[in-house]
Amino acid sequence: MTDVALGGAVGTTASSPRPALDKGFNPLTAIIFFGILAAGLLFVAYSLYVDVTETGVKTTTYLPFLLLFVALLIALGFEFVNGFHDTANAVATVIYTHSLPAHVAVVWSGFFNFLGVLLSSGAVAFGIISLLPVELILQVGSSAGFAMVFALLIAAIIWNLGTWYLGLPASSSHTLIGSIIGVGVANALARGMDGTSGVDWTKATEIGYSLLLSPSFGFAAAAILLLLLKFIVRNPALYRAPEGNAPPPLWIRGILILTCTGVSFAHGSNDGQKGMGLIMLILIGTVPTAYALNRSLPASQIADFRAASLAAAEVIQKKAAGYNVLGDPRPAVTVYVSQRKINEGTYPSLAVLVRDIGTQVDQYGSLAKVPAEAVGNTRNDMYLASEALRFLMKDKENDLSKDEVGTLNTYKKSLDGATKFIPLWVKVAVAIALGLGTMIGWKRIVVTVGEKIGKSHLTYGQGAAAEVVAAGTIGAADMLGLPVSTTHVLSSGVAGTMAANGSGLQLATIRNIATAWVLTLPAAMMLSGGLYILFLNLF
Repeated sequence: MTDVALGGAVGTTASSPRPALDKGFNPLTAIIFFGILAAGLLFVAYSLYVDVTETGVKTTTYLPFLLLFVALLIALGFEFVNGFHDTANAVATVIYTHSLPAHVAVVWSGFFNFLGVLLSSGAVAFGIISLLPVELILQVGSSAGFAMVFALLIAAIIWNLGTWYLGLPASSSHTLIGSIIGVGVANALARGMDGTSGVDWTKATEIGYSLLLSPSFGFAAAAILLLLLKFIVRNPALYRAPEGNAPPPLWIRGILILTCTGVSFAHGSNDGQKGMGLIMLILIGTVPTAYALNRSLPASQIADFRAASLAAAEVIQKKAAGYNVLGDPRPAVTVYVSQRKINEGTYPSLAVLVRDIGTQVDQYGSLAKVPAEAVGNTRNDMYLASEALRFLMKDKENDLSKDEVGTLNTYKKSLDGATKFIPLWVKVAVAIALGLGTMIGWKRIVVTVGEKIGKSHLTYGQGAAAEVVAAGTIGAADMLGLPVSTTHVLSSGVAGTMAANGSGLQLATIRNIATAWVLTLPAAMMLSGGLYILFLNLF
């Protein structure tokens, strides 16, 4: 079915037969799989119970927990689909070079995806969230907030499943970004605003460049690396199709397994964070007393926060030029974050907001002592101030000196430390979902990458070059806090090595992959926007 959809001849020869991709059903495997799944769900439930109990808040209704359960299942479902949709790219090269048997490769990849998620930085998670409309993030526990989360996750899952069914290596990152933009545009239109005002287009452009350039970079870098490898290592066996089912020489096999490991780890580290960020939004909306503020911050950091707050307030107050704000400063700061245009009320309002945050923290002594009824407001104030400072420091009209920017940046980091955190159990839950997803449904994408991009069988050198580039690119993006597509980088890297090796490209496959790449953004936008309007009317 997938073969018909993609077209093109299978790039295998008599001397390099297709690897064994089908393995009989093993009841023990199913028992282990569902055992890990059940253990993960129990761990999530127990962690939630402990975190909520520690806040001392009495539960009066179970409706928020029911919504939380459904939302968590959908969010983890997205990561599960992401696992078998994207990670197939990491294992295709080791499978088609006979470096690892298919069933061993997917388990190996799943394990290192798991580790990648656990050891990730969290920077990508909140980079994704910053694309969402600020008014929805500030009211994430409202009906509009739930409509937003459900719409963007379900839209991403639908498109990912559709492209997986057709065997197309489309990007889960690309899909999720499109879904977020679609919700932002739909939210703006629903509120009678210009559709372009519902998204942080500066951040969207920054992320868009990383998604746009990564395929081109993957193609060119992998091609150059293969040519360089040919020049340095003059072993013809590296650049020929494998003979029979025999594994490659030990040293090249080790390199291929190492690069597969690197891509799997980098994929988990980068892609796993997208689910983390959305789960944190869900937790903040449903159980803010436990997750709106980082209650685990030590007293020493609270002291640092007070000092940074006073210094930032002094800088902003100077820029206020003597103006004072009467009443609530939050609407003016929210308008600035939404429109990103400095006016006479921006600095005075932000100065008042910063002082209010400092007063709240001083009043309670620590974030752990903030009462339940005040947690949501304190967290929203901190998030709003952080976003305002982020845009203010980038604004060319801010008239801030280098030292003043440094002071504000220190304060912003303190705010982010209090609001942008990821509990260990969230990482574990996402890691399990992504890791288990890696082991299911991988065959369709593996066949496309391994057989239908080039006209000849994938060689050892091609596999190594493509995966070295993919692992390096994704790892660098993770450090920079940018989401990139494992699918785009790896599949374009394979195409680059085919072109550099003179192996030829199957244009039908390239055309289908390019079509999916072009359609992903608008399709995800329309899906999520339509679902958001639907859910907004239902909730």
